[in-house]
Amino acid sequence: MSAAKSEEPTLLEGIEPASVRALMAAGIECFADKGFNATTTRDISARAGFSPAAVYVHFPSKADLLFATSRLGHESALKVLEEAPGDEEDPAHRIELMVAAFAAWHARNNRLARVVQYEGRALPAKHRAEINTVKERFQRCIESELEAGIAAGQLTAPDVPGTALAILSLCIDVARWYSPSRDRSPEQVGALYSELMLRMVGATPA
Repeated sequence: MSAAKSEEPTLLEGIEPASVRALMAAGIECFADKGFNATTTRDISARAGFSPAAVYVHFPSKADLLFATSRLGHESALKVLEEAPGDEEDPAHRIELMVAAFAAWHARNNRLARVVQYEGRALPAKHRAEINTVKERFQRCIESELEAGIAAGQLTAPDVPGTALAILSLCIDVARWYSPSRDRSPEQVGALYSELMLRMVGATPA
């Protein structure tokens, strides 16, 4: 099976100017490789092929570059989660589609996802608060679908908020272990995780 390609360049394509796009791409690689604290602005500039002070031309600080990256990743993942069900009306199938898409996103964009999920504690408080607002929407999306499935008699979850958190955590953790060199494609990861989720909430996978 061929290795899956990352979608990170696609996510960055709308970023202008090109120098900012290059710095964000370099930041993702550096933060994913070394972590935020061990990465210097010189590391990022060098990875992008720019002069040592290039980061400061576009970002007030290294933390602001991390924030731009984190916001991009969270908004992209949220869009995938919200749009995955499409016009599907069956609650169990809706949440199945959402979990499959969310887990696959974390595999497909594993470098970016690793940064936004595990380096966020380095953000200044005001930026963490903005990112947390987006994260709350993840939680509400899953809770809403669980509640709809329970009301329809399709799903069971004695603790809806706790179950939603567990589902999201499983999907997010894909970024920690996934590599394109593995023998599972992002779509296969998504299919597996959606099946596990359905079993978790008392539904029989199709």
